[in-house]
Amino acid sequence: MAKIAGNEIRPGTLVEFDGGLWIAVKTQAVKPGKGGAYNQVELKNIITGTKLNQRFRSDETVDEVYFEKKDYQFLYAEGEMLVFMDTDTYEQIELQKDFVGERAQFLTDGMKVMVTSYEGRPIGVQMPLQVVLTVTEADPVLRGGTAAPSYKSAMLENGLKIQVPPFIDAGTKVVVSTEDGSYVKRAEI
Repeated sequence: MAKIAGNEIRPGTLVEFDGGLWIAVKTQAVKPGKGGAYNQVELKNIITGTKLNQRFRSDETVDEVYFEKKDYQFLYAEGEMLVFMDTDTYEQIELQKDFVGERAQFLTDGMKVMVTSYEGRPIGVQMPLQVVLTVTEADPVLRGGTAAPSYKSAMLENGLKIQVPPFIDAGTKVVVSTEDGSYVKRAEI
């Protein structure tokens, strides 16, 4: 840990504040007409997910926390647990599905992810921004209507339903965003 001034906090900075671990989401330098300048910081608790808006003056100091990032490979899901393997040491860790959140549905065997840890305790999983999945079912395109829909429903191999363009059929591989589960483009395979 290192002490940093309140005006040095930037988005992505991890700090220990008020007894918790917080990551800066947004920062804004404010110079009011009266009084001293300050840094308006939106903090998110990395354990509970709660948010906090806090003002830090330049003469205030906080402890910046350093965390470790390591590459892991997703192996398999077992009930509510997800098993990952450290790609350097081959050591395995188990994380709750809830810990990864809704993005867990995009995990595929062998997928590389980045696990962020603080003092040996995992605090986050960073996944690829996009994944390639196969369409297993796609609605037929309705012809003849003057107001034809520009998108249709499709089912992916992971069970997720998304909207795809009319030219996508079952068996087609598509690129999907892991942020919101939306169709990005047809995969170039």
